[in-house]
Amino acid sequence: MEYKYARRMSEIKASEIRELLKLTEKPEVISFAGGLPAPELFPIEEIRAVNNYVLDRCGEQALQYTTTEGWQPLRKWIAERMNTQLGTSFCDENIMITHGSQQALDLSGKVFLDEGDVVLCESPTYLAAISAFKAYGCRFVEIDTDDEGMIPASLEKALKEYPAAKLIYIIPNFQNPTGKTWSLERRKQAAELSAKYRVAVIEDNPYGELRYEGDFLPSVKSFDRSGSVICTGTFSKIFCPGYRIGWIAGDAEVIRKYVLVKQGADLQCNTIAQIVISAYLEQYDIDAHIDKIREVYRRRRDTAIEAITRYFPSDTLFTRPEGGLFLWVELNEAINTTELLERCIAENVAFVPGYSFFPNKCRLNTLRINFSNTPEEKIEEGLARIGHVLKQAGFQ
Repeated sequence: MEYKYARRMSEIKASEIRELLKLTEKPEVISFAGGLPAPELFPIEEIRAVNNYVLDRCGEQALQYTTTEGWQPLRKWIAERMNTQLGTSFCDENIMITHGSQQALDLSGKVFLDEGDVVLCESPTYLAAISAFKAYGCRFVEIDTDDEGMIPASLEKALKEYPAAKLIYIIPNFQNPTGKTWSLERRKQAAELSAKYRVAVIEDNPYGELRYEGDFLPSVKSFDRSGSVICTGTFSKIFCPGYRIGWIAGDAEVIRKYVLVKQGADLQCNTIAQIVISAYLEQYDIDAHIDKIREVYRRRRDTAIEAITRYFPSDTLFTRPEGGLFLWVELNEAINTTELLERCIAENVAFVPGYSFFPNKCRLNTLRINFSNTPEEKIEEGLARIGHVLKQAGFQ
């Protein structure tokens, strides 16, 4: 049968990262492709104990439906955590639980975007956000971005040029894919411009707790005086991704809109996962667990930086992230990293070509390296393999 698909299906393509992740099933492949947390750091024994505790104490409730907004004690914890760390002023009514922060992005598209609407974003930006928003028929305008974040003059120019723009999408902390962090002044200016031009901001913050050096910075939301900034977060990077529990936070009025569209999507998130996470947070020290993650990832980041310096061509440019899961590499402009990937796969090493992270532009000489899911010795070996392929291609 020839199905009559919706027009949006012609715009939805398979995720290049997801396709690359299939390669990681082969044990001989060293993969820097996906943004996977290190599984050896999952608190498996503690989760087993908490699951038993929850089933013994409130099993019937944990296995039943719950509200669309989510488990209230968990939402209260999230609000208090954000207020303490990010300078926000939320309560549980400002929080809705989502299936990871990715669902928050999809629901944002449903809440805000009509076909042809404009989304302003960093250049480059998160590939799965491009996919989520594109499903609603939007157009992207890439804003010039440097080491401190979106350049305010470029953002304001675009806001004037596209007065009907609906969203500004940003990742101020350890951005995916570049690993860059916005300066304090850029955060203030983004909130001011959002209010001035009355355009909502989606402040995506999946990596914010994973800082390895430097000072934690307040969120863009902390400077928001108009209610225009909406925040996302997730337990995937600081706890475990398999539960698929994240959240969206904003003024109560906009959260009510998100509740309406979530009811049409999946009614609610997994009840027992929410209660188990909430019980874990009561019984264990999440900060000690995050400290353990930070120390492991910091060593892996340092190993990746040292290996790129040692094995890649001398004209290679790359970021030195203060936290997060990624660093960004710019090679000689004569190098096409998609073609480079094909050669690297033959050497059993994989990465993500950078062009995927540009909704409009085409930067073929860039790539993203994930370091969180690979032990130090494998990071060294894998980046040496990429360096060897580059040398064979005549780049030293």
